[in-house]
Amino acid sequence: MRKIKFLFLILLSVMVFTACSREDMDDTITETEELPPGSTDPTDGLSQAELLELEIKDFIWKGLNNIYLYKDEIPDLADDRFTTQSQLNTFLIGFDSPESLFDALTTDFDRFSFLVDDYVELENSFAGITKTTGADFRLYRYANGSDDIFGIVRYIIPGSNAEQTDLKRGDFFTQINGQDLTVQNYSDLLDSDNVTFTIATIEGNTITPTGNTISIDTQTLTENPILIQKVIEQDGQKIGYLLYNSFIADFDDELNAAFANFKSAGITDLVLDLRYNGGGRVSSATRLASMITGGFTGKIFAKQQWNDYYQNLFLNSSNPGRLFNRFVSTIDNNEPINSLNLERLFVIGTASTASASELVINGLKPYITVKTIGTTTVGKSQASVTLWDSEDFGDQNRNPNHKYAIQPLVYESVNANDQNVPYDGIIPNVEISEDIRNYGALGDPNEPLLAAAIAEITGNRAFIPARETWYEEFSESGVNNPLYQKMYIESVPSEGAQKLKLDLPLKQ
Repeated sequence: MRKIKFLFLILLSVMVFTACSREDMDDTITETEELPPGSTDPTDGLSQAELLELEIKDFIWKGLNNIYLYKDEIPDLADDRFTTQSQLNTFLIGFDSPESLFDALTTDFDRFSFLVDDYVELENSFAGITKTTGADFRLYRYANGSDDIFGIVRYIIPGSNAEQTDLKRGDFFTQINGQDLTVQNYSDLLDSDNVTFTIATIEGNTITPTGNTISIDTQTLTENPILIQKVIEQDGQKIGYLLYNSFIADFDDELNAAFANFKSAGITDLVLDLRYNGGGRVSSATRLASMITGGFTGKIFAKQQWNDYYQNLFLNSSNPGRLFNRFVSTIDNNEPINSLNLERLFVIGTASTASASELVINGLKPYITVKTIGTTTVGKSQASVTLWDSEDFGDQNRNPNHKYAIQPLVYESVNANDQNVPYDGIIPNVEISEDIRNYGALGDPNEPLLAAAIAEITGNRAFIPARETWYEEFSESGVNNPLYQKMYIESVPSEGAQKLKLDLPLKQ
C-alpha cells in the first residue's frame, strides 16, 4: 500500500502537471472571505477553549497538507478539499480533539508519525535528555498466551542513579513497586518517579522472584549514545568495537573522536553494534557512514522521495541535489572527519534496530560489503520532521497559545541503487539472538553476538545456540520516548514551508 517512487521515474514525469499548484489555488482565494447569504460563521458560539482547540486543529491540518509523505492517500488533505477557511473550520470542528483529527489525517499503515501536546519533552529527546532510572531493559512475554511479562536489564547508563546500585546487565525482574508485571500495567509502573525492581532468577523455563528488591529514583539525564568504544585483538587482527545507541547530533564530536582512536590504533575491521539503536538524526547517520568509509565524499549516500509538492519543488529548483544525502568529509565547524576507509563492515542489529541505523546499513551497501549479525531489524526507511505552529512551521515565532507539535513522516529514503530498507526489516547474514540465560558482558569478545561478529571477521565460525521459543520479545526501554524508532531531519525545507492560505482568520 505504501508508495515507493524512485527518482529516475520522477525525472521522466516531473514536467507533467495535472493538478493546480498551490500558487494557482492561492490566486482563487480572496484576502477577505465573504460568507454566502444566509450562512453562519462556524466559529459563532464557540468558547475560548474551543477556539483554541480550533487553532490547534487548523495547524495540524495545514501542516499535514503541506508536507506529509502520504498526503495523496488522504482525500481530506487535498489542496482543493476546502476553498474557504469557513469550510475548513466546519470540517475541523467535527473532530472531538486534535488527536482524533491527527489520526484521521494519517494512514493506517503509518506507525511512526505522531503528535505531542507539549513539545518540551520532544525537544529534550533531540538532545538525548530523558527521564530515566538509568536501567535500560527488554521486556518479554510468555509465549503461552499469558499476560504476565518479565524483564531483563540490558545495560546501565553511566552516571545514572542505577549505576549507584547493585543492578546490572542480565538481571531478571518480574515485579515493579511490588506488583507483578503484566501487559496491562507495565507502562504505568515503569514510568513511576521511583521504581523498585524485584529481582528474579531463571530455572528451566520458570522465572521466580527472589524477594530481593532494588529501588531507584528516576532522573532527567543526558545519555551519551557512545556506550562502549574499544579495540579487540583477536587472531592477530585489530578489531574496532563501537556500541552506539542513538544518532544524536550533539555527540557527533565524540563520535568523530572515537574514530580517531580507531584510526590511530590501526584497526583492520569494525564491529558497529546497533543492537539497541532505534535511530535519530539523518545528518549524524550520514556522518557515521562517512567515518566508516572516507573514499566516497560527495557521492550519494541516500536519495529522498517526498510528497509530490516537495518533490516537484526540489526537482524544478536551482538545486535538485537537495534530494540527495551525500557522504561528507567534515562535521560542524569544518572539523575533518576521521575516516577509516574500510571496505567491509560488520553490524550487530536486532528487533530494536531501526530507522537511521537501518539507513547506515542500507546506504553503505552499494559501496562496501556490509554483513549483519543478530536478528531481523524493524524495517523503517522514512524520515520525519518537527512542525511547530508558526507561519513557516519552524521553531521561531511559535503560536504562544499552545505547545502542540507534530512529527509527520516526510520522505522515504532509498540508497544509491534505489533500494529501500525492507518493510519487514533487514534479515541478518548470521542469525543469533541475545540469550536470556547468557547475556554476557557488552564489549567482551565472548558475549554471544559480538563473538559471532568476530567469528565472521576471523573466519572461525562460532557455535550459535538454537533460539528458545517459550518466551517472546514484547517491549523495551524508551518505548514512550517521543523519538522511539524515529529518523528525523533538522527542519522543514524553507523553500516549501508556507501554510496553504485560506484567508479568513480565526476569531481572537
